[in-house]
Amino acid sequence: MTQIDKTIAGSSPLPSNLEGQFLVAMPSVKGPHFERSVVYICSHDAQGAMGLVVNQVSNQITFPDLLKQIDILGESAGAISLPAPARKMQVLDGGPVDQGRGFVLHSGDYVLKDSTLEVANDICLTATIEILRDLAEGTGPSSALLTLGYAGWSAGQLEEEMQNNSWLTCQAEPNILFKCAPEDLYDRSLALMGIDLSMLSSDVGHA
Repeated sequence: MTQIDKTIAGSSPLPSNLEGQFLVAMPSVKGPHFERSVVYICSHDAQGAMGLVVNQVSNQITFPDLLKQIDILGESAGAISLPAPARKMQVLDGGPVDQGRGFVLHSGDYVLKDSTLEVANDICLTATIEILRDLAEGTGPSSALLTLGYAGWSAGQLEEEMQNNSWLTCQAEPNILFKCAPEDLYDRSLALMGIDLSMLSSDVGHA
C-alpha cells in the first residue's frame, strides 16, 4: 500500500511532515480557493502549516502589471520588453492569506542569501522583490511559479482535515510543478497517485 492509499483508508498514522508534498483537494472540498486545488506545502511543523495553491490563475492581475505596480517595469513598457520566460509567467492565486504579498516557488539554481528557503530537493521558496526583479531581467531561476497570497493552517488544523479525508497527498515532482499548465495540474496530480477522479467520492474512508 502506498502512503496515499494508507491515508485514504485510515489504516496508518498520517505523515508527520508534509513539506515538499502536494495536497490535492477531494471532491468534498468547496470554496473559491480550494475547490479542485493543488497546494504545495512549504512548511509544516507542530505550529501549523503553510502552502501555496499552484493551479489557480489569478484573474486580478498579470505579471507585467504587477511589475509596474512595484516599479520594476515602467508604466509605458509592455510585456514584449520582458525576456520570454517572464512574458509567459502567470500570477497564481496562492491562497486566502496575505494576498498582497508575492511568493515565488523556484528551482534550486537560484538562491538569495538569508531570503531563500530550500523546501525540498531542487524546490525553493523566495518572497522578495529582488527575485521579481531578477525574473524580469532574465537572471532569475530557470523555473519559477509566482503566487499572490498563501494558504495557512493553525496547529493541528491540517492534520484534522487530513483525518476527515479532505486531502490526498503525494510527493511533488519538480517537472510537474513547474512544467504542467495550471489547468491540468489537478488531473496530473491525481494521475501521479494512480487515482481516477471518477472513482473518488466525498465520503472516502468513512463507513
